Amino acid sequence: MASSLFEPLQAGANWLPNRILMAPLTRCRAEADHVPGPLMAEYYAQRASAGLLIAEATMAMPGNSAFWMEPGIHSEAQVAGWKLTTDAVHDAGGRIFLQLWHGGRACHPLLNGGALPVAPSPLAILNDEVHTPEGKKPHVVPRELRDDEIPGIIEGFRKAARHAKAAGFDGIEVHGANGYLLDSFLRDGSNQRSGPYGGSLENRARLLLEVVEAVSSVWGPDHVGLRISPLNSYNSMIDSDPVGLATWLAKRLNDSHLAYLHVMRGDFFQQQTGDVLTPIREHYRGVLVANMGYSPGEAESAIASGLVDAVAFGTAFLANPDLPARIRAGAPLNAPDPSTFYSPGPAGYTDYPALS
Repeated sequence: MASSLFEPLQAGANWLPNRILMAPLTRCRAEADHVPGPLMAEYYAQRASAGLLIAEATMAMPGNSAFWMEPGIHSEAQVAGWKLTTDAVHDAGGRIFLQLWHGGRACHPLLNGGALPVAPSPLAILNDEVHTPEGKKPHVVPRELRDDEIPGIIEGFRKAARHAKAAGFDGIEVHGANGYLLDSFLRDGSNQRSGPYGGSLENRARLLLEVVEAVSSVWGPDHVGLRISPLNSYNSMIDSDPVGLATWLAKRLNDSHLAYLHVMRGDFFQQQTGDVLTPIREHYRGVLVANMGYSPGEAESAIASGLVDAVAFGTAFLANPDLPARIRAGAPLNAPDPSTFYSPGPAGYTDYPALS
């Protein structure tokens, strides 16, 4: 089935054997001190038949944990731990990018030695809680990041990019989505500051674009992807003009010459609706990857029509380590078990069966 899904794709400097990508999925399976271990290596290697694996949100710098057991890439032990994964994926014939991330206001003092999270403006995430060693806790009001602290954030991403290269990844994806630090600067519902990083759309996008430039200086832009979510209201996010934001970014990112632009097309909570893919496709000249709620059939149609170049699957890949083979064979898919999405150990992680 689905011939368009199985056409190779050149994404920047990376040749992808198919257009079925694995979306970044936070699974909270890192070991102590946010170090990836052998279990994570097994999980990613099982899924190496993806056109590209995009590894989960990974702390670019210390002190910004939002998920308790998520991985980092800021210490030598973490670099060595990730090397287990990249070696295993490459041995299985796969390609893997690392998603670099700063949790911003989604972080919590109980996960970060008592330090307050930082954000563009002192506005807390509402109606949600954080998993901590003391149980689930409400989000706290973040501290407004000062302009003179921003160069340190950018340098932290640059250093993380160097560490990702040392760990053997094929490239990196900048996490500019879902209400985390870079996205919270981008959208006007969370960025209510003035100065060079607030107000106009150009100013709100400044931090994201400076981070993209910084990591591109390490890798070359043709090894860098960017993920955005103009419509997603997750983490109390909103923008007054998401389609206008998406259109402006699509035009501006042509100057960045990225390997791909990865767009979450909708809203987890259906609070905001609209079509952001059509204007992005109209204005963005690079490789466009779409994500959120695609069936194999819809993904095939979207690629065949030229609306997108590839589709990133999330929960389908979580539960089906051999997803491309199942799609090609028209075989049924394993159902994911949400109760094990963030629990420790192999259950619901490395024990989903492949086709016999």
